[in-house]
Amino acid sequence: MHHAALAELARIDVHFAAWRYFRIEVSPGELPQALGQLHALRFAGLNLTLPHKVAALGRVAKADCAAQQAGAVNTLLWTEQGWSGFNTDGYGLARAIQETLGLDLAGAPVVLLGAGGAARGAAAECLARGCSGLWIANRTPENLEKLLSVLRPLERGTLVRGWKPSAGSGGPPAGSVLINATSSGLRAGDPAPVDLAAMPRPAGVYDMTYNPAGTALLHQARGLGIPCANGLSMLAHQGAKALEIWTGAPADRTAPLMLAAALRALGNDTTSH
Repeated sequence: MHHAALAELARIDVHFAAWRYFRIEVSPGELPQALGQLHALRFAGLNLTLPHKVAALGRVAKADCAAQQAGAVNTLLWTEQGWSGFNTDGYGLARAIQETLGLDLAGAPVVLLGAGGAARGAAAECLARGCSGLWIANRTPENLEKLLSVLRPLERGTLVRGWKPSAGSGGPPAGSVLINATSSGLRAGDPAPVDLAAMPRPAGVYDMTYNPAGTALLHQARGLGIPCANGLSMLAHQGAKALEIWTGAPADRTAPLMLAAALRALGNDTTSH
């Protein structure tokens, strides 16, 4: 994705002709040393994926508001004082939902499945954008309560509550935006994390999983005629925002290039239905 965008930037500005994006495998125990070495080598910036997003937050010189609220960083920018940390996942999620489903998180009831790191970032973004209510479901009650306690300072008057899909009342209204931030769907044969037919009909379903492209949740949504999309668009938009932080190139300009490159790499021909 980044190479495709950098190639276009180099066509417009020769300054970017020498830029390269590297994939570097780093174990959790090697993270502190790696961050120091890459800073010494003056890498312009870094992306971080699991399991480094939370650990790296405590190792940056400063972090933006999105990273602080999400409790994780996925993008670092080189500065003289050390790494500056950002989180572009929430931005990527909101842009992807708007682009693929035509839905806005602002003023919308949201159902969030999961209580891990991805869910925390999603929840923080939903609250920051002013969703009308947030219902969170998770298989492990302890993890759910932990997430709810983290979110309470961010509520700002928005209703945030835990939700059991099997409960007969107290659930979300029809017309919600349903976001899957669980790992269910990453493996072939994984069941859907919720039965869409047993809950008030959502306005749209967004599954953060992008490989495989079609999860059990998305298959059920399509069968019920509910607009749905997988997470590839989120991947492209968060990547484009990271590139904007490093280069200044507007994310909206590079996101289509990055999405097209991701589609080619994965052999997919669609991200939404």
